[in-house]
This record gives sequence, C-alpha cells and structure tokens, in this order.
Amino acid sequence: MKTTLLITGGAGFIGSNFIRLALQQTEFHILNLDKLTYAGNLDSLQSVEQHPRYRLVQGDICDQALVEKLMAEAQPSAIVHFAAESHVDRSIDGPAAFIRTNINGTFSLLEAVRSWRRSLPEAKQAAFRFLHVSTDEVYGSLGETGYFSEETPYAPNSPYSASKAASDHLVRAYYHTYGLPVLMTNCSNNYGPYQFPEKLIPLMILNALEGKPLPVYGTGRNIRDWLYVEDHCRAILTVLTNGAPGEKYNIGGHNEKTNLDIVHALCAILDAKQPRPDGKSYKEQITFVKDRPGHDLRYAIDAAKIERELGWTPAETFETGMIKTVDWYLQNREWSQRIIGG
Repeated sequence: MKTTLLITGGAGFIGSNFIRLALQQTEFHILNLDKLTYAGNLDSLQSVEQHPRYRLVQGDICDQALVEKLMAEAQPSAIVHFAAESHVDRSIDGPAAFIRTNINGTFSLLEAVRSWRRSLPEAKQAAFRFLHVSTDEVYGSLGETGYFSEETPYAPNSPYSASKAASDHLVRAYYHTYGLPVLMTNCSNNYGPYQFPEKLIPLMILNALEGKPLPVYGTGRNIRDWLYVEDHCRAILTVLTNGAPGEKYNIGGHNEKTNLDIVHALCAILDAKQPRPDGKSYKEQITFVKDRPGHDLRYAIDAAKIERELGWTPAETFETGMIKTVDWYLQNREWSQRIIGG
C-alpha cells in the first residue's frame, strides 16, 4: 500500500537531507511542498528529482486552500513540517517574514490538516501524524551549567526563536484542543552538506577558501551544541515511526563547542586538506566583529529522552561530522557558487 509523507520546506537544508534519507531508507512516497525562497534550493534535490517516489510542488504553507487540495489528492499518512524562516540575523533585520511563515504558516497548515483529517475514517485519523520540527532556541539562554530538557520553560530572545516558540505552542494546543496526533522535536545547531552559506560553518569554509575574513561575533565564547544533519534526519524518522502523539523530543549531538572552537577546528581541517598558497594557517583570517543583539550565551540539549524511549543516538562525533562536512564543501564548490549567485 502506498504511504505518502507531505514534507513542507523540503528544498531547505534539513528538509533536503531528510528527503534523500527517507527515499533511501524507507518505502515512503514524498510530496515536497516548498515556496523556494532564497534558502530553498532545487540543486539540493537534484539527485532525487527523477525518483519515482518523489514529487515537488512549489507553493506556500500560508496558502490553506493549496494545502487542503494537496492533502485531498495525496492522502498523506503524515506531515513533516520543516518550512520556516530560520536565520537569527535576518530575523533581527526583518522580523515580519518570520511572523508570517513560522507563526501564520504553521497556523494555516494546522487548520488545513484539521479540516482534511475530519473526512478520514477513524482508523486513519488515529494513524495520522503531524511532526513539527523546531529548535532549542525557544528555551532561551543557559548559564555555564545545565541542559535544556523537554520540560525547560520557554524564554526566546530573538524574533526568530519567538516565532518558533509560538508555532510550538500552536502545535501543542491543536493536540490538546482538537486531538490532532502531533509530534514535536527541538534540535540543536545542525551542520553538514547542503547548508545555506549564511550559516556559521559553511560561511567560514567558503570565506576561508576565498581568502576573506572569518567574522566571529564578540569574543567567540558563545556555546552551541552541534548536531550532524544526517543524525538529525535519522532522529526525525525515528520519532515519526515510533514517537508517542502529544510528546516532544529534544535532539542533540552531545557536542558543546564555542564558536571560536568551531572556527579553529575548521581552519585546522582546511590547513591539512587544502593549504593556503602562502603556507600560513587559515586562522590568520579570523576577525572579531561586534556581537549581535540578544546573542544567547549557551545552548545545550539533554537528549536522554529520545535515547531512552526511542533508542536514537547520534552516529557522528564532532570530529567525524566536521571532516565529512568540509570534504563535501570542497567537492561541491559549484553548488555553493550557484547558491550564492542566486
């Protein structure tokens, strides 16, 4: 029997990695609804665009009529909701797009699902899943100790994290009010292949190779927990197939690093793999810049629940994931150039 997943934002960084993994490791048919904004790129899905179980529809999650039409046609067994504006700096400069997509878009999607699901037989209503992919940034900033658990109170500090917090609350409310079988995941910072070059790791790799400055905010002491994107995608598949409706699962990589640690590690890998023509270290290009407003000091995820209840743990260490990531960007310079060139 044909089983279809409706993926929102599947041309983005995490979504495209998830689609490739799902087509490789499952029998799911994939319907990808993506607006194809600057961060959604069809080059990221070139390897699967002719796949018999894959279809792309260009459209907006805020278009409720379109979503309802797609659901009536595809009869998906689940939605995996990646679509979001996700860059903190952009949210500081222009928060309106984040409110529209992350809050209003999630609301439109939930309403479309609620309307469509009522038409299903009871068994299919119960089997359906709505998986909402979110971030650890909704929890705010940690001090030097402690971890974010699923029970940590929300305290978002940027327009981006506030918009994601609002969408999390909406998803939770639709479970408690309407009985929609939702699942929620909150992940730490992702890195890996196909990441848009505005984010820290690809930006540093590409700037280093082009001889540009490597801009580090403030003192570089802000700490993040880093998660290799394919580990995150495996976790989402695990939650989708085995998670309990109404539950949320934190997904982390057990890799706390300062921003400066990350840049130093990247420079060391590049020094070994693609030395500068002058023989100096790429570290010479590091430049400290004015800190961004409301820059959270530390994020760290307690991922014990997903390990204990669903058996997921990350396969990559920080070292193995970083080497895979640098190798991918070195081998795919054309992809990066096309992305940057629009």
